[in-house]
Amino acid sequence: MHSLHVNGFDMPYLDVGAGPPLVCVHGSLCDFRIWSAVLGPLTRRHRVIAVSLRHFFPAHWDGVGDTYSIAQHVDDVIAFIEAFDTRPVDLMGHSRGGHICFRAAQRRPDLLRKLILAEPGGELDATLDPDFKPGPSPLAARFAACAEEIAKGDIDGGLQIFMDALEGPGAWKRIPATAKQLLRDNATTLIGQTRDQRPPFSKADAEAIKTPTLFIGGANTKGMLPKVLHALAANVKGARTEMIPGTTHPMFEQAPQRYCEIVLEFLSA
Repeated sequence: MHSLHVNGFDMPYLDVGAGPPLVCVHGSLCDFRIWSAVLGPLTRRHRVIAVSLRHFFPAHWDGVGDTYSIAQHVDDVIAFIEAFDTRPVDLMGHSRGGHICFRAAQRRPDLLRKLILAEPGGELDATLDPDFKPGPSPLAARFAACAEEIAKGDIDGGLQIFMDALEGPGAWKRIPATAKQLLRDNATTLIGQTRDQRPPFSKADAEAIKTPTLFIGGANTKGMLPKVLHALAANVKGARTEMIPGTTHPMFEQAPQRYCEIVLEFLSA
């Protein structure tokens, strides 16, 4: 593990392999360990730099303070790439990390070569969603209930609410023990996430992305995530979309070989 001092924070990261740099940004409740299933294939052709965002493992955050936000994490990722020894980089993000990478590409396309968004998390505004309604989304209310349980000390109870909201009833029970521990290690970040105030995606946001972009999704993912993916992909000029059969939101863990084939082909094209 290495670290790079950015914005007053020592950002931990893994640096594995050789070749063109590929920076990987994890999603909610995760950290740089989440990419372990794809490190082998990706590092045969690329130098993979997997970061852990501010307040995630190996940090142990208490959920207090206002330094957890989409805006802060976007600033941190941009500063990390600016301070890194090789630019431009390829940038890949999953879920909330996909949202962060999207915003980084929107602000600093000069730092990037290609962009990979694996089911980016977020909401759509009225320019992309005819069913848009102002105010908090139903999913946000579920996340708030999850964070409330975690703040009270019921880590597993809160995580069950989160995973069942994301993947459907019984999702928490189906997760292997090792993966559950990774989620527990980052549970308090959900307290911060209830204060995220991330802006919804707009048609203008999507049209502003000029970096060559690949969207990847799980063909069986339910809920808002596929809707967001397809709405953005339809409005990012020249974007490519790949849906992996038989997978859901953690598609690169469920089908790592196919995921890597798609990513490597896109990066080499």
